[in-house]
Amino acid sequence: MQPNAKSGEAPTGETPNGALGVNFNEDPSDMNFAQVRALSAKWIRGFVPMTDDLDTHPPARQRSIARLLAASGDGFRTILSLKFPFLTLGQSLPEVGSKEMEALLKRVDRVLHAVMGKMDILTIGNEPFLETKKVERDTRLNVFYEHVAAHVIAYREKRFPHGGKTRLYMGALNRLDEKEERTQATERWVAFVNRRPELDGLDIHPHVDSLQAAGAYVQYVVSRLDKGKKFLATEFSLVQLWEKHMGDKIPAAYAEKYRVPPNTRVWQVIGNAFEKPFSQKRWDDFLAMSPWFAAHKDYLTKQMQMFRETGKLAVATYGVSQIESMQTGWGPHKQPWILNPLYANRTVQEENGKTGRTTVWFDSFRALQDS
Repeated sequence: MQPNAKSGEAPTGETPNGALGVNFNEDPSDMNFAQVRALSAKWIRGFVPMTDDLDTHPPARQRSIARLLAASGDGFRTILSLKFPFLTLGQSLPEVGSKEMEALLKRVDRVLHAVMGKMDILTIGNEPFLETKKVERDTRLNVFYEHVAAHVIAYREKRFPHGGKTRLYMGALNRLDEKEERTQATERWVAFVNRRPELDGLDIHPHVDSLQAAGAYVQYVVSRLDKGKKFLATEFSLVQLWEKHMGDKIPAAYAEKYRVPPNTRVWQVIGNAFEKPFSQKRWDDFLAMSPWFAAHKDYLTKQMQMFRETGKLAVATYGVSQIESMQTGWGPHKQPWILNPLYANRTVQEENGKTGRTTVWFDSFRALQDS
């Protein structure tokens, strides 16, 4: 398939507009569909690492892909992101025409065969500017992802000449609230999306320390997207704000109520919850009594309002469960992703058959399904 292959008709699936769903990232093991339905969510998102195990094992059995295919068959709408973890693997971006690129495109084809026409949205890339060696976050990154995108477009056109179900996005831009991250490469990324009619838009991951930072992030993208193009926000949170407070002393009221030494730090309380999960009431109290968290209890509502007011949001997805990687290696410098998910399944004990939750996010999320 040539990069300049002529595209087919537009996808036949319904165009999403301002939807809010859930995201399990790479690990769906702590999520079940009953939990998703309890949230009234209709969209589920995950990503698949494009590693060599896909060459020898059926992609449809890879856990993220398998769970999303099952979700699709169970009435949910689905988003799959293709993650190319070059930085983690210590690999450089393959050059167009090289044996490495040809091998990678064959791997892409194996995944496309399993998911194209079944997923509602396929996002080409997960976090390319973080998953590529820093020295290569320039034109080389653009060339690689543009070539992969053209290949995916050509595959869809060949297999589904009348459009099919699956819409295509490019994903995902990171750290755009920081001016130094707005580079010629990010400008070219948006320009490529605008130039290719086969792409519905691009993905963003605004993990920030304030709504003001999120606003700068969103404005950068929206001001550059052409009419008719939309964005996804398949990950978003205030994790950078939570991180700043892991070394804080716990609130005096919490220490007194639960007989905890007053010099205990926030990260230690969370660690205690891992070792012996709290009651729902105690977890709620810990968060409500922590001013750095309680002051932002309306974050999810305000962030979604910001996304939707642009008129360009297709789908946003929020973390659904506390997964194992959030807990592994816990310590004072571990990024506290654990505070983001809707379900607090690793820090709160199950009560009366009900999975623990981060109540403030859970309630906001459900309310946003009706707004």
